[in-house]
Amino acid sequence: MSYLEYTVKHTPSGLRKVLYLNWGLVLVLAAVAGVGFLMLYSVAGGSYSPWAALQMKRFALGLGLMFAVAMVPIWFWRNMAGVAYGASVLLLVLVELYGDAAGGAQRWVDLGVMRLQPSELTKITLVMMLAAYYDWLPVTKTSRPLWVLVPVLLVLLPTYLTLRQPDLGTALLLVIGGAMVMFMAGVHWLYFAAVIGLGVGLVSTVFESRGTPWQLLKDYQFRRIDTFLDPSSDPLGAGYHITQSKIALGSGGWTGRGFMQGTQSRLNFLPEKHTDFIFTTLAEEFGFVGGFSLLLLYALIIVFCIVIALQNRDRFSALLVLGIAGAFFLYFAVNMSMVMGLAPVVGVPLPLVSFGGSAMLVLMVAFGLVQSAHIHRPR
Repeated sequence: MSYLEYTVKHTPSGLRKVLYLNWGLVLVLAAVAGVGFLMLYSVAGGSYSPWAALQMKRFALGLGLMFAVAMVPIWFWRNMAGVAYGASVLLLVLVELYGDAAGGAQRWVDLGVMRLQPSELTKITLVMMLAAYYDWLPVTKTSRPLWVLVPVLLVLLPTYLTLRQPDLGTALLLVIGGAMVMFMAGVHWLYFAAVIGLGVGLVSTVFESRGTPWQLLKDYQFRRIDTFLDPSSDPLGAGYHITQSKIALGSGGWTGRGFMQGTQSRLNFLPEKHTDFIFTTLAEEFGFVGGFSLLLLYALIIVFCIVIALQNRDRFSALLVLGIAGAFFLYFAVNMSMVMGLAPVVGVPLPLVSFGGSAMLVLMVAFGLVQSAHIHRPR
């Protein structure tokens, strides 16, 4: 009996699927989202509008999507991986042709009922596609050059389209997330060593291209790098975001100033306080204790995913869950590093906490896939 036949025969139904849900993971996701509601209420000056109420509705919709995705057998999602990847690439092309622009970037496509940021969706569909590819590919071929080239092209295509928006932060996350799935699938480490060497050379080339006709990055992206290296060089211009962020982080101390008592956010010194820099609001009001508590919740989500992957004998399911866990880790690791001045400022939201529709819904669908892998694993 094949694995597919076995899973179809032993797929739980009805109430058993609900009982098989990893309810611990659901509770932790709800706790993280609750932190986001609290912070959005605070930065709005003690009001549910305009951010907290809408974020609650989005999370409720996200929960519904997660449960719906979880109820569908994991083998169906494996068969749909190519369609999902192709659809996300097509949406990226539509962004290039007809996308909505904001803040100097063209990253959204209007679907009528909502504005979708396809690059957020691509972070998950890319993981699905790579997991399906390595599930199909015999393990003995994993590190052969021809079979390594295929996933590299799968990663580079959406990365190129995302860079054109331009969205350097998301493009880097796509590359790193894809590389993590390839590494977990068993691709030989020498390939990654070679890529790291090429990356060092590329970084040198990028800096050499500055001010030339063939400049590889936009001027504002170079300014972000300058600001990262020396925020004090332009404290009222490009360095303003990170300077105010560090002030907010430092003023929180161990236990914070208290709920809705943060001066940086309440007096509007902190820019993007409800989106990319919302972690600094949390750290200012609840201090190190609050920031570390959120980090523990994030770590617990990663642990749940790793346990689910280790319990699953299906190669696709295990790679999918680990890939989603890796993408989720990159989300909060990059955002926290950014607001603390440990990485350049890029447009990466704090998962389930920052205000935003596309990122919230895509993440909840991703955790629906994790739950599907958990529910439908052989028992």
